Amino acid sequence: METGPRLLLLTALASLSLSGCAMFRGSAEERATAAEEPDPAAAEPDAAGAAPPKVIEPEVERREVKVARIDAENIELGAFYGALSIEDFGTNPVYGIRAAYHVTEDIFFEAAFGRSKAGKTSFETIGGDVELLTDDERRFTYYNLSLGYNILPGEVYLGRGLAMNGALYVLGGIGSTKFAGDQRFSVNFGAGYRVLPTDWLAIHIDVQDIVFQSDLLGKDKLTNNMMATLGATVFF
Repeated sequence: METGPRLLLLTALASLSLSGCAMFRGSAEERATAAEEPDPAAAEPDAAGAAPPKVIEPEVERREVKVARIDAENIELGAFYGALSIEDFGTNPVYGIRAAYHVTEDIFFEAAFGRSKAGKTSFETIGGDVELLTDDERRFTYYNLSLGYNILPGEVYLGRGLAMNGALYVLGGIGSTKFAGDQRFSVNFGAGYRVLPTDWLAIHIDVQDIVFQSDLLGKDKLTNNMMATLGATVFF
């Protein structure tokens, strides 16, 4: 009777031992398998440590732009030709020279010398042989010093593909005029337009009035002598 319970107890202990070993062996195999499999999180690269994308550098073709400009020098010298309306003596050709010094981009000083020859008055024309002035006295000679100001600098367009620098300017000054054998103090004022085909050449269109006191015809009066000229100057 005692042998039977012992056999049952030994059989139960053997069964428990075998099941424990099987469970231990299964856990060890699962741990080995897990160690051999790669970690998905470790396989992915770190976004913070990844290399930045390559910057695309555009290849832009540069083109050379040539802009006409006034020469770096400030001295301007040239000549002019036009018409001068001498009050009471008709309109006659006038010619001369001018020189300018540009103090700034907008302000300049200009000195001018011009000469013309007066025609006959209506009284001389009707009177026939009546001569109020000799040939030498008919010479009209003036010189003046003016202050100029560029009021509208910009560009003038000649067609679609040609543009030139230019400026509208005003000027006024004082000087002296010799006419009819007398030397008179004179005042001049007017306006002009300057165009620069190149950086050293300028074309001028000017309109001025030369004003002085005269008593040539027996009455002391202020005479206005309008002048329109076309000229060219170069920069030094």
